Amino acid sequence: MADLTQNSNLRFLGGMDNVVSEKWYIDTSVANKFFEGQGVMIDQSADTVNATPFVDAITVLTTDVCLGVAAEGKTVVLGDPETTEIEVYVGPTVVGFPSTVFANGDIGKLVYQSDSGTLSATGTANFYLGKLEKVEDGYCYVLLAGPALNSAA
Repeated sequence: MADLTQNSNLRFLGGMDNVVSEKWYIDTSVANKFFEGQGVMIDQSADTVNATPFVDAITVLTTDVCLGVAAEGKTVVLGDPETTEIEVYVGPTVVGFPSTVFANGDIGKLVYQSDSGTLSATGTANFYLGKLEKVEDGYCYVLLAGPALNSAA
């Protein structure tokens, strides 16, 4: 896969009653488009307070904060007031991503996004999601760690 071009079809282990979310203001120093299921982060080299969507072009550093995954699609344009919020699924939510990258033998491994649409076991420069909890029916269920620093970057 590559960066998302539409909302991802997410599932939730234990249903929506076990979902935790927080709202963050969006960085508008550039135009940003978020898709549901996309990693959301604070890119310290661009804005130390507001959220930005993770895409392959961003090299995640150890100082960047991986917030969680977008719970909704949202678009802002360059120069908008930084008053628009994005809802983000955060830990301890367990989110199922459509993916066949991992198998049940990988349960317990750390999971990253190498671009906004691809799960990976590689931490270097990638977005930190959390820990693999379950693999079932073409979905990888990840216990979200965010908000958290990506110490593996």
